[in-house]
Amino acid sequence: MTGNGNAPAEVRLRAVEDKDLDVFFEHQADPVAAGVAVFPARDRERFDAHWAKVRRDDTVILRTILADGVVAGNLGSWQDGDLRLVSYWIGREHWGRGVATRALTMLLAEMPVRPLHAFVAASNAGSVRVLQKCGFQRDHAQEALEPEPEDGVEEFVFVLDH
Repeated sequence: MTGNGNAPAEVRLRAVEDKDLDVFFEHQADPVAAGVAVFPARDRERFDAHWAKVRRDDTVILRTILADGVVAGNLGSWQDGDLRLVSYWIGREHWGRGVATRALTMLLAEMPVRPLHAFVAASNAGSVRVLQKCGFQRDHAQEALEPEPEDGVEEFVFVLDH
């Protein structure tokens, strides 16, 4: 059962499996989702190369998100310079059901490392709400340190300190 409006989903996390990658590729290739995230879709070759690289890195934490037993998206955390980052991607058919909020809450419980940071397009109100529900707050100091974006996309930086 997917995409049935606002009905809450049963959410679980598990390790990423090879078979999940086809679903992840379709999620990120969705032009509506890519537009909301303000993140360009990768072609299959670049997508596969990216996932091969992150799956080889033992410092990267990756999880598949299951909603009602169906692959609904993925979560990740990695080190980028001085910042430990988190991100997620939820398939559009699972939006509006609390999947991202519950999945991120589960990942945060699994990861005691703080602070954690997340970058989000300023126009992505859904992801801003998810981060806020999970306790993240705007990190204006970190935003001031970030260079002007080359692509012109305004981003907010959020931090979870506790």
